[in-house]
Parts: sequence; C-alpha cells; structure tokens
Amino acid sequence: MTKFSERLKELRQERGLKQREMAEICGLKLRGYQCYEYAASCPDFEGLVFLADYFDVSTDYLLGRTDCREVKRTNL
Repeated sequence: MTKFSERLKELRQERGLKQREMAEICGLKLRGYQCYEYAASCPDFEGLVFLADYFDVSTDYLLGRTDCREVKRTNL
C-alpha cells in the first residue's frame, strides 16, 4: 500500500498539518497514524472513508486506483 501512504502524507502536508495533528483528527495515537504513512498498516474501511471525506478525495485516489482526486457525488 505504498501509494496509499504516499498520498496520505502528501494530502496532510498540503494542509500544513503535523502527524500528531492528523492522529488527533483521526482519533488515533501518534504511532498508529505514523504506521499509515510508513506503510506499516492501513486503516479499516471506516477509517479509509473518514480520510477520503476529510481530504475531499475519493477512496480510489487514496488507494492509488486513480490519479483523479475529484469525488463524484450522486443524489440518491
């Protein structure tokens, strides 16, 4: 999941946030968040959706399945 960790770090840095701040936002301990950026672990489904919503990108973008950040919203 190298692509995920790289994209997560990039998005965090674009917002000017420190890892500690992101850990707090995600409700994680610092080490838990760092494991995401160091590709040592990945968030569960709910965590992935939370990160995508927080950064306003698609889960496919976070996972490296597309280079398009745009989220396609539908009215259900």
